[in-house]
Amino acid sequence: RRCGLAAGRSYSGGGAYPSVSLTCPLPGVPKAVFAAAESRERFETRVTVLENGLRVASQNKFGQFCTVGVLVNSGSRHEAKYLSGISHFLEKLAFSSTAQFGSKDEILLTLEKHGGICDCQASRDTIMYAVSADARGLDTVVNLLADVTLQPRFSDEEIEMTRMAIRFELEDLNMRPDPEPLLTEMIHAAAFRDNTVGLNRFCPVENTDKIDRAVLHSYLSSYYTPDRMVLAGVGIEHEQLVECARKHLLGVEPVWGPGQGRAVDRSVAQYTGGIIKVEKDMSDVSLGPTPIPELTHIMIGLESCSFLEDDFIPFAVLNMMMGGGGSFSAGGPGKGMFTRLYLNVLNRHHWMYNATSYHHSYEDTGLLCIHASADPKQVREMVEIITREFILMAGAVGEVELERAKTQLKSMLMMNLESRPVIFEDVGRQVLATNTRKLPHELCDLISQVKPSDIKRVVTKMLHKKPAVAALGDLTDLPTYEHIQAALSSKDGRLPRLYRLFR
Repeated sequence: RRCGLAAGRSYSGGGAYPSVSLTCPLPGVPKAVFAAAESRERFETRVTVLENGLRVASQNKFGQFCTVGVLVNSGSRHEAKYLSGISHFLEKLAFSSTAQFGSKDEILLTLEKHGGICDCQASRDTIMYAVSADARGLDTVVNLLADVTLQPRFSDEEIEMTRMAIRFELEDLNMRPDPEPLLTEMIHAAAFRDNTVGLNRFCPVENTDKIDRAVLHSYLSSYYTPDRMVLAGVGIEHEQLVECARKHLLGVEPVWGPGQGRAVDRSVAQYTGGIIKVEKDMSDVSLGPTPIPELTHIMIGLESCSFLEDDFIPFAVLNMMMGGGGSFSAGGPGKGMFTRLYLNVLNRHHWMYNATSYHHSYEDTGLLCIHASADPKQVREMVEIITREFILMAGAVGEVELERAKTQLKSMLMMNLESRPVIFEDVGRQVLATNTRKLPHELCDLISQVKPSDIKRVVTKMLHKKPAVAALGDLTDLPTYEHIQAALSSKDGRLPRLYRLFR
């Protein structure tokens, strides 16, 4: 017997409701009025340059919350004249005590009043301080960012805690089952040996005790100057952001004194190619009931191009066309994946655990590489297969696979730009590098224009360079660098030569 609310409930499947057409408006419902954009300008990125050279960039995005941050043209590539690891230290020290805030807890409590969170990320060419919070707290957020960027205290206690955190992170990096961060460091070091983006992104263990407040202030006085900074915001009015920037970032003298910018490293990346090998026992990387099998990891890369060049878009399409991933990932072999590394590598060679394409691009250079992993006994054959894929890039490009890659790239671009923090980073990085921003529809138009001849042109240019190779694990059967270089110099259609080289 039914009782309570359930007893009196009517269901749409019963006879109480008349059949209503889904194609006609419901009777008695007022006509919907949709919001319309007043003008296209409201959605374009606006940039204002202040008197001291600081750029203020904003992108309108409706909602209660905003993401605001300071991006600095500074990173591990600029540490040539300094101790390696300063950027790593600055990342860990971010949002600690400042002239106005006595501790990190005080900063977090201030942000909590506006529902805010903060983060700092240091890469090879950029350091980014970002806050997401309620848009009504914009003045507080910009004031906090100005203080964190220009007035950090760097107390002895904070520096010592940072040293401990970095040592722990370096130990964790070498013990992690996923070798991706380590291989990325190795391939950059091999491709750009001892210069710019080839410099280590992580602080070497021997430098942790050498970096102190004086070293940090010396570096900051050169690189943390207004002309090397962008204040970017998403979800706020441009005039309001400019007003806050004038109030908190104009005419402020940093704690290290007036910046000179004399020691700024303006070197252009020099691609060298080469190999970096790390013999490592990977047999006990992941123990337990389902341990990861022992694998050897290889990454092979070739120089591509800068993100400022026209060829950047064809390279991005090529990277998407190669694609790939892990053999047990969602959408792995047999699950409808159509990229070349799935079809030609993972689907055909059951012993390959991973084959993934990556494209790293910077202001003056780039690197397109393939990461592959397999049992140590299969290393020679794995290298042969990966080099063959590089050579086949210069062959015929099918219209269907090219269109699929372009559609997938546009889809990924638009999906990522649904996220406010991603829009913020896109705005900040583009304005930092070019003083302007290409909007998504402009990028989609450029992607649509890529032709098979463009792919063949960029690949041909890329294959003329020496390869960069990173190898990690049991390397007993690894072919010599000379063999890999000779294999990559083979022309398409001469694949039998590959087999002679590797046997």
